[in-house]
Amino acid sequence: MSPPSNSDPGAALQPLALPLFDGLTVEPGAEQGRLAWRRGHAALRDCLLNILLTRPGERLMRPTFGAGIRDFIHLPNNETTRALLADAALRALTRDEPRIVVDEVQALADARAPSRVNLSVRYRLRATGRSERFDLALDLGTTLAAPR
Repeated sequence: MSPPSNSDPGAALQPLALPLFDGLTVEPGAEQGRLAWRRGHAALRDCLLNILLTRPGERLMRPTFGAGIRDFIHLPNNETTRALLADAALRALTRDEPRIVVDEVQALADARAPSRVNLSVRYRLRATGRSERFDLALDLGTTLAAPR
């Protein structure tokens, strides 16, 4: 199938969504088809997610960047794992995101899904002092066996 030609007035151009960059689109007619980057709070939240999901050593020239929370998948959902997860997130966000001051990181078991951990980050923006919260659910895939 060939792309619609510019001479076809009925052909509507659709934004090109790049699968690895959520929110990054090429918008026809806007700035001659340049990439439209996310701005403001949405961009900061994307950076927080990037820091949490990146494994240390994954980024070239930045061997300590990231929290590597995906490394906790398949570990038991117990207090030790949740404490290690919260600590990894706190250290990485404090080190790698200079625009915020991290007030608290909590990793709590989800009562409705035994293998899920809810990670909650409370932070303040350095520029304005405004408090915000970032929540992320992580399914570890394993649970502690119930005692018999």
